[in-house]
Amino acid sequence: MEPLLLISFLISFGVTYALTPAWIRAARRIGLVGKDMNKYTRPDVAEMGGIAVVSGFVAGVLYYIGLSTFYFHQSANLIYILAALTTVLIITIIGMLDDLLGWKIGLKQWQKPLLTLLAALPMMVVNAGESSMVLPIVGNVDFGILYPLLIIPLGITGAANGFNMLAGYNGLEAGMGVIILGTLGFIAWQSNLGWVAIIAGCMVLALLAFLRYNWFPAKIFPGDSLTYSVGALIACVAILGNLEKIAVILFIPYFLEFVLKARSRFKAESFGKPAMDSTLSLPYNKIYGIEHLLIKLLSKVSKPSEIRVVIVLYVLEILVAGYALKTASVI
Repeated sequence: MEPLLLISFLISFGVTYALTPAWIRAARRIGLVGKDMNKYTRPDVAEMGGIAVVSGFVAGVLYYIGLSTFYFHQSANLIYILAALTTVLIITIIGMLDDLLGWKIGLKQWQKPLLTLLAALPMMVVNAGESSMVLPIVGNVDFGILYPLLIIPLGITGAANGFNMLAGYNGLEAGMGVIILGTLGFIAWQSNLGWVAIIAGCMVLALLAFLRYNWFPAKIFPGDSLTYSVGALIACVAILGNLEKIAVILFIPYFLEFVLKARSRFKAESFGKPAMDSTLSLPYNKIYGIEHLLIKLLSKVSKPSEIRVVIVLYVLEILVAGYALKTASVI
């Protein structure tokens, strides 16, 4: 990979790192804050950090596109990169609406996936990805026209909403995004799909910069503007790199979260019940999320805390990522 192209990563990191504190000040000034529910004192924290992250991501990708066009004189795959970029931008706007309307007015659960479907249109109209997929037991299946019309929208909508479910703890969403997109990007690079790796890498570096301010105790929350955009990008990278199977493996914790959340008909919150000593206890009599399960398990060996829950989830996702890498035969 050309060293000049790697500057895309530095741009994504630098822009996000510079914009995040500026957005924190702006958000607090206009009253765009939310309560940190995993803290006993419920402090106010700036919302919608996804704006800074997506800005850094877009800046890095646009640099890559400009360098490819004017310096390397290469236009191959640019239509797919622009489609993915447009999908992320559309779903970021939808996430911002969800952050604002969902917080003040309230969006119904069935409205969210319908709105995120709109973001799939750019990837659909350029017919991104390969229509042939290898399915368990069945083997190779060519979906033909059903791939752009059915698989792509389902994948993007499912990934965006699924990634949004495992959330609510300082550093959780950004860190999980780093692990998942980092894994997909590495596999794409090993598969000689450097342009796909660049897309994933730009978001990874933007998320790492954001973690500086989102780690415990968080100065800013990611919001749906980040979770939707990262989830949608995961789907885009999987589609463009023909890595759908790997993406499904990486989403195993999210499938488990979906099952546990379904027990409460998706009404239960992921938050723990904070105490004055910064420990967490179960907020319900039953387990309605992986976070609750970890609080229960950690309480048997130590005092469960927000940081410990997040770190254990990181370790769990890293183990899943290791299995995904082995499945892809890159390690």
